[in-house]
Amino acid sequence: MPTAKQALGEWGEKLVAKKYRCPRCKRAFTLKRLPANFKCADLICDFCGYLAQVKSVTVADVSVLPKKILGAAWKPQHERMKAGIYFPLFIVLRSRSRAAVYYLPTDFQLPKMFKKRKPLSHSAKRAGWQGFVYDVGMLDPQAVVRIQEIKS
Repeated sequence: MPTAKQALGEWGEKLVAKKYRCPRCKRAFTLKRLPANFKCADLICDFCGYLAQVKSVTVADVSVLPKKILGAAWKPQHERMKAGIYFPLFIVLRSRSRAAVYYLPTDFQLPKMFKKRKPLSHSAKRAGWQGFVYDVGMLDPQAVVRIQEIKS
């Protein structure tokens, strides 16, 4: 049984895959979900191979982008950043009655927007695991493009 956050993440991935064209090849219905725990990406275009990350967040107002969004595991993200590899980010905001989808292309992503978190304590279920946070608030507001607002 998935947790509430996992269910929200799955809902956001399905929404983006179903409603939006691939940003690279512009084909409809080609974005497919990758298996759970695939490192640093959630969607792939089955035509051109485009990869993207999706982050879904519950908010009070979908017209206001959160300043920080929880990322995933720091180590694979950091390794890709050192190699100059960044994945575009779809941000799905969901409130009680609405949802909005935003897009952050790789061109506007900066290494300093990825803030590593403290490792989990020794008593935690996944002791030592370290995640990161997307510091979206430090970006130029025009870097993140609002694609659409919909009823959820």
